[in-house]
Amino acid sequence: MKRFVLPYIWPIITGFLLAAVIMFAFPERFPLPFQPSAPQTADTPSLVTTADKETDTDRPAPEVRRAAPLNRNQGPASYAAAVNQAAPAVVNVYSSRIVERDEHPLMSDPFFQQFFNGDDATTHQRMLSSLGSGVIVSDEGYVLTNHHVINGADEIQVALRDGREVLAEVIGTDPESDLAVLKIDLENLPVIELSNSTDVAVGDVALAIGNPFGVGQTVTMGIISATGRTHLGLNAYEDFIQTDAAINPGNSGGALVNPEGALVGINTAIFSRSGGSQGIGFAIPANLAHSILDELVTQGRVIRGWLGIEAQALSRELAASFGLRTPQGVIVAGVVDGGPAEKAGLLPGDVLLSVDGQPILDARATMSDIASIKPGTELPLTIVRDGERMEMTLNVGERPIPSTLPQPDGTRRSDNDEGEPTQP
Repeated sequence: MKRFVLPYIWPIITGFLLAAVIMFAFPERFPLPFQPSAPQTADTPSLVTTADKETDTDRPAPEVRRAAPLNRNQGPASYAAAVNQAAPAVVNVYSSRIVERDEHPLMSDPFFQQFFNGDDATTHQRMLSSLGSGVIVSDEGYVLTNHHVINGADEIQVALRDGREVLAEVIGTDPESDLAVLKIDLENLPVIELSNSTDVAVGDVALAIGNPFGVGQTVTMGIISATGRTHLGLNAYEDFIQTDAAINPGNSGGALVNPEGALVGINTAIFSRSGGSQGIGFAIPANLAHSILDELVTQGRVIRGWLGIEAQALSRELAASFGLRTPQGVIVAGVVDGGPAEKAGLLPGDVLLSVDGQPILDARATMSDIASIKPGTELPLTIVRDGERMEMTLNVGERPIPSTLPQPDGTRRSDNDEGEPTQP
């Protein structure tokens, strides 16, 4: 029997080994079943802000202080002057919310609830607190911080470096950029100067100021590691400055400053597997933070252009199936009912090649460009439908706030990255 079986064993084993090598060498050709996808989250802030009140805001845009261009001729031996310039304007933000729960855990069981009158059930309140940082950016008392620092808070307290503490009012929040604007009513406020973040260069020295782990105001130093970071899966609109200055839990909303003490960005997230700083931190550029500040103060919300589609990246295989030579553009995977795209005649399965004459090379970059277009603008589009190139015009709409954003008629695709960016 062995004589007949042995000649077939080695070819079978060799075949299995060869198949395994091919699968590991070309993973994109052999997708693994049951591969986990990145979880989808939706920020649904419960915090009531002034933006929720349907009243016309006539507040003028805050007057921020602009810093002079950074002098890169010679580096200083000490950054004490920069810290003394910026640190007083960096504040601690304490947010708290009250939750109610049953006095006894058995009261949450329906079997035991039937023996008690619902009015007699005893409950008690518990206070949940979180810690973050913020930056005073105007003499009027406006403070920039992260949306996730104050999300869901019933009360927000701001503590200054000089020992003063005050309750803060929420002027508005923007979950899609993870920024929020608070206002405090105090006199003689220290105010930070804002730099032009487009002048930031890789290799510039950067100082991160915040309150990590609640130990007190702390300054860490690093360099600008990269600019224009996107595709991190943190926000809908991403244009991060990357730094290796240590950013830890409690630093969110704090300041990233240059060697002259001017604001470069708002510290927002870290890339870490341990939960602590591993040399990869991200900050929202000062220019973007300034534009969000102006819109939240003057409009009560951030106004963005919107097409009302769900886009899917176009791979080489999909491009070939649509008769395209190169994977340029995006697939319209879904269209929102009643949205601008549906009114213009876009259909799921169309391939969007260009917007306003500009070819689509990156879906996220195109989404950011569309967001900057004023609602009501007529936008020319180039699409491919059933193998034929077509031209159409779309009337840009205003993007709804995230909590009311309608879902398109289609499937959503999410990609997994190795490691997870987190918001400290």
